[in-house]
Amino acid sequence: MTVITIDKFDLQLLTELQRDGQATNSALGNKIHLSTSQVSRRVLRMQEAGVIDHYAAIIEPVAVGLDVMAFTEVSLDHHSNSASVRFETAVEEMPEVMECYTLAGRSDYLLRVVAPDLAALSRFMTEKILRIPGVAQVKSTVTLRKIKHTHVLPLDHVMQPTENRKRIHFA
Repeated sequence: MTVITIDKFDLQLLTELQRDGQATNSALGNKIHLSTSQVSRRVLRMQEAGVIDHYAAIIEPVAVGLDVMAFTEVSLDHHSNSASVRFETAVEEMPEVMECYTLAGRSDYLLRVVAPDLAALSRFMTEKILRIPGVAQVKSTVTLRKIKHTHVLPLDHVMQPTENRKRIHFA
């Protein structure tokens, strides 16, 4: 990723694009008071710098029959680079795993997993996760109801001065 200067218009663009990734440059320009060509240049610059990673349609899991979501903590039996790579490579190939994070604490990984029902979740855990070499322990928590789920990042802090920012400069 390259270093990029972000100003208040870029922040407004990022906020609007998070809310509606299909918004046209013209519509975005009308909302933040820039010309279509200025919007186009700014969006392209942020894409090239890696600030905008990609665009996607966000599908409601329940609408497509994925009624169960679980957060799963995974602990490995030993900590080595090869064990971590083996686990991470395996979960990258599993479409049921929506997110995977390494942790500092009692577990090594946290997964967000979706499944059609509890039986499918159980099969996934026993037939896939527990069969990854090096997995010592798995602890899942099944969600009951979604209270909040967003993909819109808070950007209010971006214009605040800080000495720790290295990738982005703010105008």
